Order: sequence, then structure tokens, then C-alpha cells
Amino acid sequence: MATETTMSGRGATRRRALIGRLVFTGPGLAYLLVFMAIPVLLVIVDSFFTRGRYGGVVYEFTLENFARAFEPVYVQVLWNSILIAGITTMLALLIGYPTAYAITKLPRNWRTVVLILVILPFWTNFLIRTYAWIVLLNSEGPINKALEFVGLGPLALLYTPGAVVAGLLYAYLPLMILPLYASMERLDPELREAASNLGASPMRTFRDITWPLTLPGAMIGAIFVFVPSLGNFVVPELLGGGKTVMVGNLIRDQFLKARDWPFGAVLALSVIGLLVALFTAQALVSRRITGKGRHA
Repeated sequence: MATETTMSGRGATRRRALIGRLVFTGPGLAYLLVFMAIPVLLVIVDSFFTRGRYGGVVYEFTLENFARAFEPVYVQVLWNSILIAGITTMLALLIGYPTAYAITKLPRNWRTVVLILVILPFWTNFLIRTYAWIVLLNSEGPINKALEFVGLGPLALLYTPGAVVAGLLYAYLPLMILPLYASMERLDPELREAASNLGASPMRTFRDITWPLTLPGAMIGAIFVFVPSLGNFVVPELLGGGKTVMVGNLIRDQFLKARDWPFGAVLALSVIGLLVALFTAQALVSRRITGKGRHA
């Protein structure tokens, strides 16, 4: 009888624990299911079918969409997109790393103020911020006026790949600074002090301690900048003047203009696959660094 009572009590405890987990994790799981898992599944399914005569999807199995994705014109667009997103990411890292490091050196009260200033542009509509760059970069804008004043202008700054990079960098730079700051703030300062006491130069301390331990944050920031830059179509459209076509523009055109949903799904899958590869690489690097830290 006592055994049955104990088993019943354990069963009730497990049920309460299960209900508690469902209450706390259920909304998040439902959100991921509805807004991520199901849309991705629909994209995967649609990529294996054909385009209808008037657009949409005809459910006839084919692999032609995947073959089209390897045509030179589409490969070139993907390569140009990776190049522009990669340049944007590298510039964001070069600017964001010293910025995040400088923030960690500020008094704690000032750090919050500076971090608010970093994310302040997100409080303004993305389109308004992009249109502001049109004003800055056009032939009569303040940048060209300053260049003309010093005898270096005016230059054709707008509707160029450089303008696209500038717009993307401005839009996503905070997404690089914030993960770097979080990673640097967790870094134990005693490690750098110990390296200095042992005779390591500042450069070697950075190379052997600071950079490896902040590399996971740098990789997260790189993913946060690279992926939205790769899929962005607003900045290339406005600042590139339609001359710089990126994969985001191509995907949008396939769905909204050509109405070729299956081929648009294949192009979207290429971006999703690249995202998965980046997150996998970041996880492997983080695990390797964590393993080295534990071993040490």
C-alpha cells in the first residue's frame, strides 16, 4: 500500500513538473513552430514543385529549380551578395571590436548610457534611416559638399556598391557591438594581468588571451551582421539604385514579380543553408574554446 502511495505521489509530481515546463516553454515552442518551423517546411516543400502558368505552385515534382540555381547569372548574384555582406561584416568587426573594448573600460554608470546610444538608431524607422543616406551621399549632399570644399569632389557616391556597404554597415553595426561587449564584459581581467606579470607584451596578451576568449562573441556578431546583410533588399534597392542586385532582391522578385515561388523557395533555401552552416561553425568554435579553457 505504501509503495502504491509513493508511486502515485511520484506520478503527481512528474505531472506537475510537466505542466510547469509546458506553461513556461509552451509559448516559445508554439512561436518557433508557427513562425519558423512551418514556414521553413513550406519553403522546402515548394522548392520541389513547378511554377504555374500564371504563377503560384503546381504540385508536379521536379528538380529543375535546383539546377537553375547553379546557372551562372544566379551564382554571380549569390557571389556578389556574399562579397558585399562579407565586406560589411569585416568592417563592422574592425569598427565594433575597439568600440566594444572601449565601452568595457568606461565607468559602469557610463556603459549603460553609451549602450543606449549604440542602439538608439533602432528607435527610428529603417526606411527613414536609409533615405537619410540618400541625402548624405547624393551629389548635392553634405559629404560631397565637404569633398568639393577640400578639392576632392564631387564624387559619384550614391548608387554604387560602396553606398550599399555603407548603408548595411550603418544598419547592422550595433548587432556587432552588443555581442562583443557581452563577451568582453565576461572576460576575467585577472587573466590579462597574469599574462602581463609573466612578461607578455600587450600584443601577445591580445593574441593569446583576449582574442581567443572573445572569438565566440565576434562570431555571433559576424552572423548577426552577415545574414541580414545577405538577405537585405531595401538598401541595395535604394542606395544601389537597382544596379547592385543581391540575393535578397532576387528572392523578392521571384515571389512578387516573376511569381515563380518554387524557384524563389530554392534561393531562400540557399540562404537558410548558409545560415545553418554559420551557426554550426560558431558552435564548434565555441565548444573548442570552452574545451580548451576547461583543460587548462
